[in-house]
Amino acid sequence: MKNLLKKSIFLFIFLSTIFSNLNASTLNLSISSSPSRLNPILANDSASSEITNWLFNGLFKYDKDGNPIVDLALSYKFETNTKLIIKLRKDVLWHDGEKFTSKDVVFTYNTIMDPKVFNSIKSNYKEVQSVKALDLYTLEINYKKPYFKALEIWMVGILPYHLLKDEQNIMTSSFNKNPIGTGAYKLDTFKIGQDIKLFANDKYFEGRAKIDEILYKFLPDTNTSFLFLKQNKLDLSGLTPLQIDRQISKDFKGNFQIIEKPSFSYSYLGFNLKNEKFKDIRIREALSLGINRQELVDILFFGHGKVSTGPFLPGSFAFNKDVKVIKQDTKRAIKLLNELGYNKDNPFTFELVTNTGNDTRINAAQIMQYQLAKIGVNMKIRVMEWQAFLNTIVHPRNFEAVLLGWSLALMPDAYPLWHSSNSKLGGFNLVGYENKEVDYLIEKASTTINREELGNIYKDIFKKITDDIPYLFLYIPNSITVVNKNIKNIKPSFIGIMHNQREWIKE
Repeated sequence: MKNLLKKSIFLFIFLSTIFSNLNASTLNLSISSSPSRLNPILANDSASSEITNWLFNGLFKYDKDGNPIVDLALSYKFETNTKLIIKLRKDVLWHDGEKFTSKDVVFTYNTIMDPKVFNSIKSNYKEVQSVKALDLYTLEINYKKPYFKALEIWMVGILPYHLLKDEQNIMTSSFNKNPIGTGAYKLDTFKIGQDIKLFANDKYFEGRAKIDEILYKFLPDTNTSFLFLKQNKLDLSGLTPLQIDRQISKDFKGNFQIIEKPSFSYSYLGFNLKNEKFKDIRIREALSLGINRQELVDILFFGHGKVSTGPFLPGSFAFNKDVKVIKQDTKRAIKLLNELGYNKDNPFTFELVTNTGNDTRINAAQIMQYQLAKIGVNMKIRVMEWQAFLNTIVHPRNFEAVLLGWSLALMPDAYPLWHSSNSKLGGFNLVGYENKEVDYLIEKASTTINREELGNIYKDIFKKITDDIPYLFLYIPNSITVVNKNIKNIKPSFIGIMHNQREWIKE
């Protein structure tokens, strides 16, 4: 009788497992390159970042509108402008069942700052004076001065102290291929050049995700990825304007929800402001008025984009909506050129340099060349291989004008691109922009912890920069995402669609 009972229990468990597996929901995604290290403080490439975001949590995260909110933190308060007290959640478990505590946060900070650890985020912590654990669930963080990114720097994924405390070299640790985090999903399988499988964390502190598994299909070729999408083998992907307008069927549109929003990037034509040709603002204004930016958007992106009006993201707290789109005005452009002594017999001539491997940029240059010819400007175009472009043109500032783009973070930092101290060689102020008022505002903004005040300062910076015309701000491509209509509870937002992924249901 006992043996029969044991067999019945075993059969019940076996059948339950099979039934569960048959009914497990899977979110099918694609990845074009293998992650290098599945460690949040070492995830320098996009593939590593994408996977680690499922596996780890920071103390804070962004809400759907791009505002910082608590994640592993339970609450926080600034006792002074430079002292931050953070209370941690007590209900968080690592994937191996150990409890998350303040020891993990202190350890993560110390590891980031360890000179033997090479990462791209160390500079974010330059204003941190000390990180102390007051008890297992309370942290005290002291800053050298008030710091506008005081919360954002703690969005980095936290590492487990109990697993890594004795690790001799975290750069080569096996943890980087077999990570243990606190995230909504756990890693099932990962091998270089193969699919990556994640499964839902049953004990996730905010509740188990409703989709059981995430399968990243390893598809290095974008054409193969697009084919998989059209065959319904992927549930979510990004599309180009050409694909969305010309290369999908009615059936595809019936099966997928199409979600568009401005991407977190813009392209620009940057003037070398140290060059005599561009020192007079009237020449920069004339070139700006000679460009039809909406025509660029319509031709390059089939309308799937918008005109860029300045250096910070539309919809963000730093965006200045009072700065309007610059409309083409060829009459005023020609008048300004004439004032400066340029005409048909003496045309203004300059060279624009951009890179190969980006057809959109090359096409944009050709369209602008045609537009500027209408006001009598002769713009020559040079196209170079990317590394040669960077090493011989961009970094040594050996150009008259360049066509480039920037990807932007949700928390803008004007210092690298716009502060005059970064106009020296090696800095990112590539065009040599210098404005003492802007310098002052950037420095003032960096020492405020009040987000409303920060927004007001950044709107002012936005206006002053655009008035000076160091760039011709050109266009912001749309981010086009398609999602299988079998997935419910998608809620598009300013930061995208992944903010509420735990609530997604796949029918």
